[in-house]
Amino acid sequence: MIVELTALHWIYVTFIVLIIGFMVMRRDTSIVCIVGIFLIAITATGSLSHSISSIFNSFSYAITELLSTILVISIIVAMSNTLTVTGINDVMISPFRKLIRNPTLAYWTIGILMMIISWFFWPSPAVALLGAVLLPVAIRAGLPALGVAMAMNLFGHGIALSGDFVIQAAPKLTSDAAGIPIQDVINASIPLVFIMGLVTTVTAFYFLKRDMKRGILTTTTSESADSPASGTDQPALLSLTQKRLFALLVPLLFAADVAAMSILDLAGGDATALIGGTSILILLLIALTSHKSKGLEKTTQYLIEGFQFGFKVFGPVIPIAAFFYLGDAGFGKIIGDFLPKASQGIVNDLGVSLANIVPLSKEVGAITLTTVGAITGLDGSGFSGISLAGSVASLFAVAIGKGAATLTALGQIAAIWVGGGTLVPWALIPAAAICNVDPFELARRNLLPVVIGLVVTTIAAMFLI
Repeated sequence: MIVELTALHWIYVTFIVLIIGFMVMRRDTSIVCIVGIFLIAITATGSLSHSISSIFNSFSYAITELLSTILVISIIVAMSNTLTVTGINDVMISPFRKLIRNPTLAYWTIGILMMIISWFFWPSPAVALLGAVLLPVAIRAGLPALGVAMAMNLFGHGIALSGDFVIQAAPKLTSDAAGIPIQDVINASIPLVFIMGLVTTVTAFYFLKRDMKRGILTTTTSESADSPASGTDQPALLSLTQKRLFALLVPLLFAADVAAMSILDLAGGDATALIGGTSILILLLIALTSHKSKGLEKTTQYLIEGFQFGFKVFGPVIPIAAFFYLGDAGFGKIIGDFLPKASQGIVNDLGVSLANIVPLSKEVGAITLTTVGAITGLDGSGFSGISLAGSVASLFAVAIGKGAATLTALGQIAAIWVGGGTLVPWALIPAAAICNVDPFELARRNLLPVVIGLVVTTIAAMFLI
């Protein structure tokens, strides 16, 4: 049944276009989203006070929906800080030093380790955990610092973050915006994430080896092996035996979590809660053991640092998510029952109308979602605009009649690969800083492999829709 489009629908579409335009111009979109929420609310209700209240209610709704995600990321960062400060991360990673004997082994060992660690700790903390320990080893093996940064970047901020299978922050945002279960997005993203990851990392490695062979890139043109965050001056808070014990305990506990997720069929919020609870227990054990009498105060300090990181990352996401929640079930909870009676939500109404005006195909849908995802990533966050990708995916899926999960996953992958830390220079700073390389040079190195990967992944998605 086709619902006649109202002023609410057109305002929503107008602000989607404005948000994309501001992102292309690399301008912040928070004010645009707030104005959009206000105009939709006042058009629906005709009440100034209700509309002003709706701005706050939309933020409250968005924070409520995202709180578990913000919380788990904050806790994981707090826990990873304890691993770095106590030197446990050095012991955890030290066995892999023996594998790094030449540039090829250095690239793939660091990359795969970065991917695995990033699934559990998120990429930014993982860069600090891994880079400070393995960068000097990789350079001695003949891999330039720029190559180390590329490996950490592409495997961590690319593969691990775009799928986000364990913490599930990214699929939570996109699935909510698309109005589909989170597990559907995760399942649809698995083949696309690995196609994108394989094509990009292999292509990047080919160009890296080619330039090393030509002498364009050497360990001497790369910067010194001394990382600015090497942590060599950290106090000895734990004995070597204690470090080894915790270095064994931490991965075992997270492996047990993964096993529990599989056996108990845990996903979404339940899986996030399990990871978060485990991280808190690890944080408490390490803080109390290492800091002894000051353990109580240090635990609180680590948590504060974690929450500062979590809200800093998600601060720009909340206004954007608040706007896009209006496109689906959030409208009634934020503003009230003001849509036409036959309406299935603003996004679904637009999708049905679009299908009857323009004959859309899965090819057009896939290309559009990759483009929209890439544009939303231009702000350098990767997360701030993926709600838009989910919303647009829902719209196109309704128009095409299928493929909501695949289109959502494709938009999520494009957004995070571009903005999550592989192409936008100001998002590359963690990896660039730990390896002491120029973030703009790192972005240039990543550009062609990532673009090739996106093209191949988009074509693959056309067959999966």
